[in-house]
Amino acid sequence: MNIALPSLGFAGIGLMGLPMCRRLLAAGYPLTVWNRSPEKCAELVAAGARLAESPAALCQGSDMLLLCLADTAVVREVVFGEQGIAQGGRSGQLLVDLSSLEPTATRDMAVELAALCGMAWLDAPVSGGTSGAEAGTLAIMVGGEVEDLARARPVLLTLGQRVTHMGGVGAGQVTKACNQMIVACNALVIAEVVALAERSGVQAGLIAEALAGGFADSKPLQILAPQMAESRFEPVKWHVRTLLKDLDTAVKFSREQGSATPLSGLAAQMMRLHGSQGNLQKDPATLVTLYRGKA
Repeated sequence: MNIALPSLGFAGIGLMGLPMCRRLLAAGYPLTVWNRSPEKCAELVAAGARLAESPAALCQGSDMLLLCLADTAVVREVVFGEQGIAQGGRSGQLLVDLSSLEPTATRDMAVELAALCGMAWLDAPVSGGTSGAEAGTLAIMVGGEVEDLARARPVLLTLGQRVTHMGGVGAGQVTKACNQMIVACNALVIAEVVALAERSGVQAGLIAEALAGGFADSKPLQILAPQMAESRFEPVKWHVRTLLKDLDTAVKFSREQGSATPLSGLAAQMMRLHGSQGNLQKDPATLVTLYRGKA
């Protein structure tokens, strides 16, 4: 007996949202999409998705709403703004936020949404980049009620290879902040390493290969070091501004919790410096230019 798949609404058709939606359509989920720039939805509409005129309209006929948006302010606007999800949502629907947001704000918004329309909230930020979104190999860290995750898990396993319940609402965002602290600090050190190798006459392009399998190895090393050594900065697969936003989120949250994050604080300042030089929309592989100087 065939079990009907839940109908999905998806807001945020960007670098990550587009490949996620491709996978959902390929898996047979009925899909309605919305994006602030509707032209970005054209490929998905051609593949069978329905286009909604507003976030509120996205709720019509959808059992579950998925968001993949830039930051906390954008999520708040899409959920609570004019013609937002809160205007069209109802009890029994589930909001699954795949974005990377501030944990405290996430908890506050979940309470507010439940009070306004009875919709439950899962924060389910992802890690793995555009390649992970395309391959369905993302790591997904989830905060929310166990029964809500049980409903969403089949959908999330279409997008990722691992779904981990971290605790109540907001716990997924705390875990993602920890993830981004490691990734951003790693990226900055990799940039230092490549620049040092270059200045020393070592073949920087072999660094990743030489260190593979050792304690210094990591996915960022294997991805970023070759790109940095070759000055291969396009196509842009993620953005400096995203790492900076997530570092700022981590440092802010650490202050709220009374926890020290000096290395992540320094990384945020280095990332801010790099972004101020016209690199916010560029790939983090460009971080190597911070250390190359004019020599």
